[in-house]
Amino acid sequence: GVFAHLEMLEVQSHEAAVKQVEMEQQEEKLARLKATVQELRLQRDKLQAKVDLQQKGQLCKEGVMLPLAQPSAQAVLEWKIKSVKAMLQVFYLTGISGKLTKRGVCFCISTAYEGTYLDSYFLDLLTEPEVQIYRHSVPVFIPLEQIAKKYLQTDIRRFLSVLSDHLNAYVRRRYQADQLQEHFSDQIEGKLQRNSLCNLLVFNYNVSSKSKTFLFNMRLLYGNLCCSLPTEVIISCTPDAPASVAEMAAAHSDLFRRVALHKAFRSFSSTEERVD
Repeated sequence: GVFAHLEMLEVQSHEAAVKQVEMEQQEEKLARLKATVQELRLQRDKLQAKVDLQQKGQLCKEGVMLPLAQPSAQAVLEWKIKSVKAMLQVFYLTGISGKLTKRGVCFCISTAYEGTYLDSYFLDLLTEPEVQIYRHSVPVFIPLEQIAKKYLQTDIRRFLSVLSDHLNAYVRRRYQADQLQEHFSDQIEGKLQRNSLCNLLVFNYNVSSKSKTFLFNMRLLYGNLCCSLPTEVIISCTPDAPASVAEMAAAHSDLFRRVALHKAFRSFSSTEERVD
């Protein structure tokens, strides 16, 4: 009957959603692997440079090793420039680019979602006498100060990687909320409420069951600020709603934990159109 067909469509929608999530995870994993390969190559080049300097700076005569010769200032400068350029190439593969400036390095962190470019954020660093942030365009609600305090002086690669994760997760959450308002406004009752960081979304949406319309209250909390999927999903409906509607709310809650917000709504709409 209609309900059996509906269940079949829900299963198909679930499987498609799972496949989509797996594909996105594979793409992210591939990007991380590429970055790791480039970083390993950088480490290899550093080691090779040290070996070359050692071979040039010491002579072996009758088993006696002479003291290591000090490399020239020009050789050290060239090695530093080569290392910085290699580091910038590593970052480029992960959406981070940079260029040398008179005072230090200026980085650009590009964000994207589903193959769509979203925003770019700039970070101008001073390198003398110690690494410090000179100016930036990172939003005030991103915990830049805490990230810098933890990583900037000890591991600049980790600093940029964590900052990039925060920025990408933020713009992806914002993108999902924007897509929901743009394409599914007819299902939203009232106004979608969200904070600046877009890690808390609250709204009402309509669902139909047996020719009746019920109102669901949705609360999405993104406890992990480096993630674009919620860690907590609370969906409530009116007390007089039948058991089938409560089961639907539970199914929606599970889907929202695994699938992007606008994609979940798209699957709802697709299922309703097929049933009609």
